[in-house]
Amino acid sequence: MSTSATGKLSREEWRRQKDLEAARKAGTAPAEVDEEGRAINPHIPEYITKAPWYVDTGRASLNHQRKEGYKSAQAVGINDWYDRGAKAGPAAKKYRKGACENCGAMTHKQKDCLERPRKKGAKYTQKDIAADEVVQDFQGDYDSKRDRWNGYDPASHRKIVEEYEAEEEERKKIREDEVDKQTSTAELAAVAKKEKKPKGEEIGDDDSFGGSSDEDEADEQRYAEAADAVGQKLDTKTRITVRNLRIREDTAKYLMNLDEESAYYDPKTRSMRDAPLQGVAPEDAKFAGDNFLRYSGDATRIQKLQMFAWQSAARGNDVHMNANPTQGELLHKEFLDKKEQLKDTTKVSILAKYGGEEHLEKVPKELLTGQTENYVEYSRTGAIVCGQERAVAKSKYDEDVMINNHTAVWGSWYDLSTGVWGFWCCHSTVKGSYCTGHAGIEANQESSAASLIASAAAREQERQERAEKSMAEQHLDKLAATGGNPEPTSSSSNAQFKKQRVGEQTDDISLDREKLRSALEAERKRKALGDDDAWKGTKKSKTTDVTEEEMEAYRLSRSENFDDPMANYKDEAL
Repeated sequence: MSTSATGKLSREEWRRQKDLEAARKAGTAPAEVDEEGRAINPHIPEYITKAPWYVDTGRASLNHQRKEGYKSAQAVGINDWYDRGAKAGPAAKKYRKGACENCGAMTHKQKDCLERPRKKGAKYTQKDIAADEVVQDFQGDYDSKRDRWNGYDPASHRKIVEEYEAEEEERKKIREDEVDKQTSTAELAAVAKKEKKPKGEEIGDDDSFGGSSDEDEADEQRYAEAADAVGQKLDTKTRITVRNLRIREDTAKYLMNLDEESAYYDPKTRSMRDAPLQGVAPEDAKFAGDNFLRYSGDATRIQKLQMFAWQSAARGNDVHMNANPTQGELLHKEFLDKKEQLKDTTKVSILAKYGGEEHLEKVPKELLTGQTENYVEYSRTGAIVCGQERAVAKSKYDEDVMINNHTAVWGSWYDLSTGVWGFWCCHSTVKGSYCTGHAGIEANQESSAASLIASAAAREQERQERAEKSMAEQHLDKLAATGGNPEPTSSSSNAQFKKQRVGEQTDDISLDREKLRSALEAERKRKALGDDDAWKGTKKSKTTDVTEEEMEAYRLSRSENFDDPMANYKDEAL
């Protein structure tokens, strides 16, 4: 795997990479692919797959191991090869300058000639000049260079078959001649021996008691030659060899599912860990993967037994699975029994100390799953045809209790305009009301629409009236609404520390509405005259005392007509 120099890896990243490499080597994870989509063998060492820093692209690749230009335009496919034995044309009649001195061909020199060296070459004899060969500039790709059957002519295999057939025929003739010769020799020896014996000794004492003779030995040898050996049948005329061959009816693992996204098949170990057919139960599948077989049966028990032996040996106990498997299995069984006893003892002691045994009792299956033996039959429309339907479980609170002829419970409807809850059947927001049905819904909709229209009209009228009134009139209306106090009263603690300034209204002073109205009229006239002496003319006496109403009128008129010192400013430069 090619990795770019991105710095030192953390412990978690390093461990994750090692786990991924192990999974790829085991076949449980798909192999890494390069930029061209070709799988990289996970068993290739890292010093081969890791690219040098000056050619590293940051991706997994093996291009740094390939020769530059290996994909040239002249590269041929895996099905193309040399045209063996092809000649460029008919042979020349006489030797040509620059040709091979041995055979006379122009395509090679004497040192590269493959013909038998002649006593006198074609250069001197001018005879048997060989034809020129077809020279091809062949540049095969990676697969064609490494294909050991590329360029093989299947027709040449017929010669090998004919040689073996000729050898087999010759061997069969020799075998038949040997069998015939042995048979004739044994028969001639038996006849000659029988003729040499006298008539009274043809049947001797040894033969009468079952003794062996030369004739019996010859018969045994003859029968032994003709006896059928294991796996073959011998006959003097024909020899037939029958071998123990199994019927290959099983399908290869990689042929279960030809999808490329199917389970990974490792051809080196001929293993397919995962199931090739997804969505099929392992017990129903023809082949569920090697992992299914690995973890079925007593495989898991053997693994646990091996783990127990390792842990016991690490603690100093003399336990070994291979040296004494019976001892290891007995100790493991004893260990499991003690473990169960200890678990039960611990459980009893905890329950005796803290209690709570009643919570460990299992609920009856009928109550847990809600199943009964009551038979209920339904129609296609869902109506009950036979039996009684199972009652729905209810809580301790009152449910579906309808009052005052309502068909819905309180709180089943929410009015968005007012933000209150009510009944869905009549849209009534009064909890103790009587249900009015659809008529109540229509009346509620009309009343809500009328109230919305009225409130909108009132807001519009108020806005228009406020726009027509001046600020002084609005202030007078505000004073009338608040009982003569322009501002709400504050606490006594804040009032005693509050400083009174000119033009500000104190909390303990009440203004007369009529006097304030007359003061406002007088202030408007003074502003209209535009003379400061007009203020003195309006006073009946020569005193300069100012009443609270006049001060309030002056403050209101000042806020209405605020003298902006920059209102009439003009820049002469412009």
